Amino acid sequence: MPENGFVDYYEILQLGQNADSETIERVFRLLAKRYHPDNSDSGDEAAFRLVHDAYEVLIDPEERAKYDVRYDENRSINWKIFEQSAAMGGQEEDRRIFRGVLSLLYAARRKNPRSGGLGSVDLERMLGVPREHLEFPNWYLKKKGWIEVLDSGQFAITVEGIDTIQAEQLAVPHDRLLEEGPGREPQAGEPPGSEPVQGPAEPAGAPQPAEAEAERPRPVWDRTDPPR
Repeated sequence: MPENGFVDYYEILQLGQNADSETIERVFRLLAKRYHPDNSDSGDEAAFRLVHDAYEVLIDPEERAKYDVRYDENRSINWKIFEQSAAMGGQEEDRRIFRGVLSLLYAARRKNPRSGGLGSVDLERMLGVPREHLEFPNWYLKKKGWIEVLDSGQFAITVEGIDTIQAEQLAVPHDRLLEEGPGREPQAGEPPGSEPVQGPAEPAGAPQPAEAEAERPRPVWDRTDPPR
């Protein structure tokens, strides 16, 4: 918590000050589901409490009006371009979303090579990430040429995006694949879609996994800054 005791609830929900009630409600439900202590994968009691507190204030018109007065005062006094710790946390979240978006669009393109894509609502639902939080990752991936927007308005992975996945040998977690995605049959006790994306067969004499791991370059988004 900042030294002056002020908590930026808009930052916690990653929303602008002009966000409407419907957006606040939708973003809260997604973040609450992610951070709920009962979520064995991403549960975080402290984060869940902060998200809940932010929602309770911002969803109530009267409380929000009083909070906005303090918010504007605090921003004018303590304005900063960015806080380093928040920036680092944001980069980690962005990397997770980059991989998630590419994985989902890869699966969609494999199902329908000509026009396989997903809309922003589909990505929001499958990734558990509000549409507003996907704007920067989608912009970045489009600028890199890894995804494109189809005539239907859906996002689709490009050849360059597929090459990136294959070059980095990114495994696609089972919770990032479409349920009906193609691939091998799941083994006993294994959830559908848990298989990794298979690249082209390795030529004879290819380095062994340990050797390949040592030689493999870091993912592009881990070694370069987003385009400006």
